[in-house]
Amino acid sequence: MITVPVERVMCQKVDIEGAFYHIAFKRCPRDDPLKQFVCDGLLSAEKMLCHLRKLIINAVKLLPDSKVEVVRKKPGSPAVTLVIGGDGVLISLDMVLALEVKQSWPASTTNGLKIEEWLGTKVRTDFRRKSFYLVPKQQPFETTEGDRAPSKKEMWRISFSHIEKNMIMYHGNTKTCCESGSSKCCRKSCLKLLKRLVEKLKEKHPRILADVCSYHAKTTLLHACVQRPKDEMWRPEDLAGCFLQLLDNFTDHLKRADLPHFFIPTYNLLDDRIFDKINRIRLLNFIENERTKNFPIFGVNQK
Repeated sequence: MITVPVERVMCQKVDIEGAFYHIAFKRCPRDDPLKQFVCDGLLSAEKMLCHLRKLIINAVKLLPDSKVEVVRKKPGSPAVTLVIGGDGVLISLDMVLALEVKQSWPASTTNGLKIEEWLGTKVRTDFRRKSFYLVPKQQPFETTEGDRAPSKKEMWRISFSHIEKNMIMYHGNTKTCCESGSSKCCRKSCLKLLKRLVEKLKEKHPRILADVCSYHAKTTLLHACVQRPKDEMWRPEDLAGCFLQLLDNFTDHLKRADLPHFFIPTYNLLDDRIFDKINRIRLLNFIENERTKNFPIFGVNQK
């Protein structure tokens, strides 16, 4: 993540849910380097992302005997992707532009991050004192005279990836969970399995499952940790059962077409307008088929 700190900005909510924003400076000095990206009083996500992409492309051209390639821009993606080759191994690296906003979180987050019973009230308070990020992202739909229609505009979407990373790293209800010499749990292992399942299914059905991503798996785990906050509910010896329980959580979200964003509970990640209904049902069928056959997609023959 390539972060650009910003201060004294106004976050103007674009969508009803409060996930997408226009950004305007309360006061922008003449010598501010971001001034060149301001259009009609708003900081342009599209201009900044295009500028970053040009800088990276030019930098790659200057590398001697470069084995680095800049991947063609994917529609709606906030990342500039590099593919690095060498010794027969290809490494894909996503470089994401992000504004680091050092001020209070937007009102849409007030009822989110319900971790009091899991990580504690103090941890929640400390998290909410941290900066939040805004990344360039195509708004999936826009409101026009009361109607919702697909949008192709690059907006600023709120991101809490740094908080999510912290929660998954320091995930224990007892604070010392999974530390050296302390009791262990299988939360991370369950997440890896669910992500792997999603990844493998996407490889088999790339067009049908274009809407699903690892973020759906991560959000499912965070909600599951709130529902089952105690470390003893995730014992390593119970990995198989815990994974199936997490998978049940995931399929339940899919069946109800309802997976609230962990920080913005009014923003549904499985809304029919951003996640195709027919393909959501197909995903459910793919998962059920794998479960029935004891997950052959993992490449492990089990009896």
